[in-house]
Amino acid sequence: MKKLLIACLALTCYIVSYSQLLIPPSGGNKKAMVGERIGITDVTINYDRPGVKGREGKIWGELVPKGFIDQGFGTSKAAPWRAGANENTTIEFSTPVSIEGQALPAGKYGFFIAYDPEECTVIFSKNSTSWGSFYYEQKEDALRVKVKPQPIDKSVEWLTYEFENETATGATVALVWEKLKIPFKIETDYNNLQLESFRRELRGEKAFNPGWPSYNQAAQFCLQNNIDLDEGMQWADDAINLQFIGQKNFVTLSTKANYLKKFGKDAEADALMKEALAMGTVIQLHNYARQLLQQKKSKEAFDVFKINYDKNPNDFTTQVGMARGYSAVGDYKKALGFAQKALAKAPDNGNKMNVEKMIATLQEGKDIN
Repeated sequence: MKKLLIACLALTCYIVSYSQLLIPPSGGNKKAMVGERIGITDVTINYDRPGVKGREGKIWGELVPKGFIDQGFGTSKAAPWRAGANENTTIEFSTPVSIEGQALPAGKYGFFIAYDPEECTVIFSKNSTSWGSFYYEQKEDALRVKVKPQPIDKSVEWLTYEFENETATGATVALVWEKLKIPFKIETDYNNLQLESFRRELRGEKAFNPGWPSYNQAAQFCLQNNIDLDEGMQWADDAINLQFIGQKNFVTLSTKANYLKKFGKDAEADALMKEALAMGTVIQLHNYARQLLQQKKSKEAFDVFKINYDKNPNDFTTQVGMARGYSAVGDYKKALGFAQKALAKAPDNGNKMNVEKMIATLQEGKDIN
């Protein structure tokens, strides 16, 4: 009797161990995950991928039932489709988002679809741990939205989720299977999320390491996006003056100068930019002058190219800068002379070819910028 009990226990342990071995999902379905970062928001979808497997024309409205049904198992009497196979599909957002214009908090959700050929109901459930939709309860819904299914030209064998129409603030997620696409749009409040992230990070390690570059980065973001300029100006000032962290250099001074310009304080901005130019490296001054050219400020750009050249007259970059500067103010003869000087100092074949193109353009009497 004792030996029989030991044998039974051994068999039980063997069965438990066997059930824990790694094997593919049942039914030949494929496990998958897909994700994308929208702005600073991470979107992650975990799902199982059923195949069409010769059932063309029998997927939508048959294998995937229309609307809500009693599946004959579990507690739900009005269950949507699990939007995949096996376990329920989940979708996770690292920040709050809006779905088809409706707000949804950050978190992980069970994802379901009530299919209809005219208008599908896309459901985000607070219950992300149940198996399929057998235990679906409407009271656990965090959000429902209506979307239009779209026919597609070619048949897609394995169900898949795709990110489409990506922008800095949003994207469209589309479930695609057989000859149908069910899309829904995700939008993020990127600017405010980014500002909140800066405020949080500038109270932690990144305020000290790397230090001033963090404050300058936050200040530049506000300036480039024309948002929260007062706070951005404070960050620009902190990048220069904050105890143990702030530093006067070309980057920090030019950032603050741009804020002063924005606020109409041109004289202060010019004085600060003059101080910054004295600190700039060859590349920093060259790039700044190129920015001025892009802003159609030819005379100002020439002056910066000249400052850079006077400090470093034998440098390839400053000679190219003078060629661009003279070309910008219409003196192609002097521009050609500097381009020919620069050609002899070209550090590699790529730069040599670029300067040769400049020379050819100037010889035709055309601007190289």
